Amino acid sequence: MTSPQRRGADHRPYFFLSYAHTPRYGAGGPDPDMWVERLFRDLCGHVMAMTDLPAGAEAGFMDREIRSGEGWSERLGEVLANCRVFVPLFSPRYFASEMCGKEWFAFAQRAIYHQAKHNRPADAIVPALWVPVPPEQLPGPAERLQFNHRAFGDRYVTDGLYGLIKLRIFAEEYERAVYELAKRIVSVADSTAIGPGRPVDYRLAPSAFGQPGGGPRPIQVTVAAPTRHDLPEGRAPEYYGDLPQDWNPYHPESSRPLAYVAQDLVRALNYQATVASFDHDTGPLDAKQPPTRPEILLVDRWALQDEERRERLAAFDAEHRPWVSVVVPRNHMDYQSRAADTELTGKLEATMPVKMGQGRAASRAAARGVPSMEAFGQILPQVVEAAAQQYLRHAAVYPPAGGRHTERPRLRGPMAAGYATTHFTPETHEIAPDAEDLDDRQS
Repeated sequence: MTSPQRRGADHRPYFFLSYAHTPRYGAGGPDPDMWVERLFRDLCGHVMAMTDLPAGAEAGFMDREIRSGEGWSERLGEVLANCRVFVPLFSPRYFASEMCGKEWFAFAQRAIYHQAKHNRPADAIVPALWVPVPPEQLPGPAERLQFNHRAFGDRYVTDGLYGLIKLRIFAEEYERAVYELAKRIVSVADSTAIGPGRPVDYRLAPSAFGQPGGGPRPIQVTVAAPTRHDLPEGRAPEYYGDLPQDWNPYHPESSRPLAYVAQDLVRALNYQATVASFDHDTGPLDAKQPPTRPEILLVDRWALQDEERRERLAAFDAEHRPWVSVVVPRNHMDYQSRAADTELTGKLEATMPVKMGQGRAASRAAARGVPSMEAFGQILPQVVEAAAQQYLRHAAVYPPAGGRHTERPRLRGPMAAGYATTHFTPETHEIAPDAEDLDDRQS
């Protein structure tokens, strides 16, 4: 728990209220979002009473006005990088909103970074029911939340906050639900203690809800790395574990193996990820067979020091597998890798020349090297999207009964339409926009 002294010195908003704007019914109709604004004011009043935030500090945030004004994207990115708890207001309209999905992922990414750095969960998403949503209509990230809504009252579960706030006979149930929600926000904020992050460009963020109307999609995260028991000479063991999947290239910035950070990130994009080892994947390399899922291959350049593994990776590279995206972490704080950079990069380019030059600009940048955990989180959604699109182009098509031909369905992935691909800026270890999207036409 955060001490009162520490909490008093932290004036960041306690919560970000994420909701779907409801359009007006008719030109002269009332503003339907005024009820959300009332909920927001009531929550802020309770939070101010339950904490020692000073006068003038923001207890919470909602984007009531800024979407139509200048700089709203920057403002959203700033608040999502600093708020302590994310409160999504569930409704059917919410999960159909790409903007709400972007807000969700931007905050979820922060929580995943926090867990990676401290190796403890950071469950700082507190959902609220505006309009009840059947469980089968929830996307994966929402379905996986472990949250007991019944603690806020049976009527709240049945009618949601909208039903309680609109009907005067439920005024007492509304007050109870809002009070309990405010208590949960303060409790979660103090127990998780997620620190501020770096603002993301909200316009470029992917949506956490994935394909509209679809459930979690499968993807595999494969690790090509040694273990601490078979390291090449001169390589420090603190980056490795008993299994290849334990590889932690961003040590000491991260306390978790990268494969499981990647798994969390793709789960936040409504994928169902499995983690595997390249060494233990004994299946034959037959690129003529259609793929069963897209794949992300995480490659440790030190793994190429083993001749047998290098030959297997070279054989893999020679196969036409555009649905496999390669990511090569290159921790700029790893002095051993920096010292051996020329040798390691030379072996990588000689072993995997196809993957080094294949795919979109983001895919090529990921194969050349990702310098930090933050950069990994920024580029991974784009790499996942590229692999998913290539998977759909090469997956087996099963015609419907009756023999009628249908066009292969197109997957709308986590990226917004017109999402800019990116490349790394070596001087700052950051990602910058790149208009190129060449290799989708080459594959």
